[in-house]
Amino acid sequence: MDKLKSLEGSSKGTQTALTDFLDSVRFNESGLIAAIAQDSTSQQVLMLAWMDRRAIEETLRDGTVTYYSRSRQAYWKKGETSGHTQRLVNMSFDCDGDAVLLCVEQTGKACHTYRENCFYLEVQGNNVVVTADPG
Repeated sequence: MDKLKSLEGSSKGTQTALTDFLDSVRFNESGLIAAIAQDSTSQQVLMLAWMDRRAIEETLRDGTVTYYSRSRQAYWKKGETSGHTQRLVNMSFDCDGDAVLLCVEQTGKACHTYRENCFYLEVQGNNVVVTADPG
């Protein structure tokens, strides 16, 4: 039976092995899953990036968030060039196993444009408005 399906009706406190759970995660055709980073203090959504199983396991192993860059076809630790790092506080998966939520301690700006977060393009009526200045 699919591990995700078996957990749907489980009560609080039910546990399953991480390796078994990751076998059930619904990675896309490229082997990736959407990863949403959220600030652990403010609860602000910081960014969306991509992870594969290796990036998830590396993040859990060393506590610094590792993503997979689709454009560069390479792994990257958040902040390795900018110094704006993300330390993992906790990791959760959605009920369908096709998205992961990373609660992080963000050091510096989350966005490569040096904004606090990547969601600074807001729909306002028939327009999209930039809501924050670049760093």
